[in-house]
Amino acid sequence: MTTPTEAAVNGEPPAISADLLDPRLIQARGIRGYVDATVAKLRSGDLGSLPVIVGLVVIVGVFTTLNPKFLNAFNLVSLAQQVAAIGIMAMGVVLVLLLGEIDLSIGSVSGVAAAVLAVSNVTNGYSAAVSVALAIAGGAVIGLIHGLVFTKVGVPSFVVTLAGLLAWLGVQLWVLGSTGTINLPPNGTLTDIGQFSFLTGWQPYVLGVALAALYLVGQVVKAGRRKAAGLSVQPIWVTTTVTVALLVLSALVAWKLNIDRGLPWIFVFCVIIVLVMDWILRRTKYGRAIFAVGGNIEAARRAGIRVDLVRISVFVLASTFAATGGVVAATYLGSASQQSGSGDVLINAIAAAVIGGTSLFGGRSRMYSALLGALVIASITNGLNLLSLEVEFRYLITGSVLLLAVVIDAVSQRGRKSAGR
Repeated sequence: MTTPTEAAVNGEPPAISADLLDPRLIQARGIRGYVDATVAKLRSGDLGSLPVIVGLVVIVGVFTTLNPKFLNAFNLVSLAQQVAAIGIMAMGVVLVLLLGEIDLSIGSVSGVAAAVLAVSNVTNGYSAAVSVALAIAGGAVIGLIHGLVFTKVGVPSFVVTLAGLLAWLGVQLWVLGSTGTINLPPNGTLTDIGQFSFLTGWQPYVLGVALAALYLVGQVVKAGRRKAAGLSVQPIWVTTTVTVALLVLSALVAWKLNIDRGLPWIFVFCVIIVLVMDWILRRTKYGRAIFAVGGNIEAARRAGIRVDLVRISVFVLASTFAATGGVVAATYLGSASQQSGSGDVLINAIAAAVIGGTSLFGGRSRMYSALLGALVIASITNGLNLLSLEVEFRYLITGSVLLLAVVIDAVSQRGRKSAGR
């Protein structure tokens, strides 16, 4: 093992002392042991969500200093609405990146879904529910095509989805027809959900309490399982501190949003999907299979995992989330057009996943990273718009943040490999 002095000379992170990470010693030393173990993990490159949380705090602080309107109630409600669509799309990107692959068709698929939604609801007169179902089902079919070509034909995911980016854009233009833009009924169900549906009054507080309770119950159940298996558990003071912090933070957010319109339902929908998918990834056999395939495909195959089926299903989910994000964006904007899903939609979805902490090397992420990354991307866009800066500055700053996230991921990867020698 490399000594701390040798590691410093070689420019490598120092190896972690086994004593610092020994569960029994951590418990015996109490708070000091837990803090030392956490610091040791951070020094080794196991940063978790810390970089994106720190970055989000810095972004909020900078934009609030430059323009106090950034944290006013109206802007925060608008920010929550903007986060929903990109956050849902980013969840699909997270799943694909977990496999160590990429999907470049996210924006085009969301545009197709928005077009199908508008044509079904406005032109053909279908109900809102049927229109949404058709749009999302179309996304699932597109993902199935991508997955089959990738796994059965052997075409790299980069090429498959790059071709999809162009092909589905053509489909979008064809579906919209000569009009190019279709406005959803201003008083219809879809527009009402996207623009005028909010949790108000006591409802946001109840949601905050529910989230904190869900975290607490999850930690208690996890602790019970680990104790039964003879493993160490997270100290009770850590669980209590995080639970209280969640309650305080959610109460502050609810109070602030209630000054204006309240908490948008489309944002709540995004959070619900994050929670469900995070549970699937961490608690189900299917979720573990995704991590296994992304971590080492050959080992996963030898373990009896149906690798092709997992890969196909992930591409189906990615396109389904892209379509769902396109539907949410259309309801929020009140229309579908030739610009739906174009511009920086694809880049923002990928950036949100990577900035949130998803590794480009595959096999490592948490689903809530998509939501954290979407908050960063939306905050940058929103803050720069408040400052009335030109669009080139938004691209420049977003690109710089994305590069920084990738650099942190690469350095962390190297640190984990060094610590594991």
